[in-house]
Amino acid sequence: MNVDRDIWSTLTKFVIGLIVLAVLLLIGMYYLPLIQENTRMGAKILELDQQLETETNQLNRLQAQIDALRNDPKTIERLAREKLGYAKPDETIIRFESATNAAGR
Repeated sequence: MNVDRDIWSTLTKFVIGLIVLAVLLLIGMYYLPLIQENTRMGAKILELDQQLETETNQLNRLQAQIDALRNDPKTIERLAREKLGYAKPDETIIRFESATNAAGR
């Protein structure tokens, strides 16, 4: 009779262990999509942070250009010379053609 109790005790522990394992697997299967979604969102956050940094750098460069155009007369003079072909009195302008324009002739 002692052997029967040991067998039932062992089987009961085994069944309880299987039930606990099954419950843990069900919980894991329930949370797996949430974990995967969390991983995807984390990757998206990193991508957006990198894009934000790039856009911030571009904003800073453009803001520096705006400040130079508003406050630096030498910048305005340089742009007038380059873009509009302006020159000071008694100044000779020499323009060089790029290699692509020269080859097209």
